[in-house]
Amino acid sequence: MSSKIKVFITGATGYIGASVLERLQNHPDAKNFEITALIRSQQKAEGFKKFGINAVVGSFNDAKLLEDLTADADIVFDTVDADALEAARIMLRGFKRKFEATGKAPIFIHTSGTGVLTDDAAGLRATEVVWDDANPDQIEQLPPTAPHRDVDLEIIEADRQGYVRAYLITPATIYGLASGKFVDAGLSNKHSIQVPALITASLERGQAGMVGKGVNIWPNVHIDDVADLYIDVYNAIKANPEGTGHGREGFYFGLNGEHTLLEVSEELGRVLVALGKSSSPEPTTFTKEEIDKYFNGSNYLGSNSRGLANRSKAIGWKPKKTTKRLFG
Repeated sequence: MSSKIKVFITGATGYIGASVLERLQNHPDAKNFEITALIRSQQKAEGFKKFGINAVVGSFNDAKLLEDLTADADIVFDTVDADALEAARIMLRGFKRKFEATGKAPIFIHTSGTGVLTDDAAGLRATEVVWDDANPDQIEQLPPTAPHRDVDLEIIEADRQGYVRAYLITPATIYGLASGKFVDAGLSNKHSIQVPALITASLERGQAGMVGKGVNIWPNVHIDDVADLYIDVYNAIKANPEGTGHGREGFYFGLNGEHTLLEVSEELGRVLVALGKSSSPEPTTFTKEEIDKYFNGSNYLGSNSRGLANRSKAIGWKPKKTTKRLFG
């Protein structure tokens, strides 16, 4: 029987996933890992194989493959899509198979997001509500309609039933360029989503934009710090499996600072002027037509999302980069 720890990772070509995979291959336990990655592109799969990864071609649409890969794993790092409910259900079926075959609950390190904490401020107000990842009673007050919450609740229920140990990494606005061998090889994405979306819209309209007045507050975290959090959770599970919170007590917020949308838009306005892309550094409010065009009609960027990473820091996570780094 193999003594290897079977690790399955989704999203290895992505911003977060590649950063986590890099750290897994650099981990002191790396020699004991047998890492499998689900890769959509045959060409990229061949690239990952050159780095010693068992790259399997497929996607979340391949239900049997996804279930089988999950059922074969001891640990799953899921970094793809916090809203992929059907994929989560498929993986949970795989975990149940694993548990029924072995009697041991496998480990599921899933990516949620602080979007679950958002409100409908539309950039018009800040909030005093701050959510604490070490306070499960407070987190249970989140409505089931909150972003990502339907997936989170399915996973938490599976943990309650005992056939999986679930840990929910919950990143804030992630910034910074991902780096490492997978990025250098052109196999993975080095860019985040939220701030680049704001940049794209502002460039096209010729002036920095914001939702409402931009006074809403969001937390932030650097890609290197949040990727470290996944590994710190793994390390905590290995060192103290019974003492490391999971399920309803398994939220690990990835955040290390706060910003308002206005602050980001003002900085973007200054950069656009410096680059000759705008005549004014002052951000203006996106019109409804622009919200529809650039953000699919959503005021999400104008929401509040505030949190405390007390549980994450209690297991030894030490983020190094603060909001100052976000602005340069």
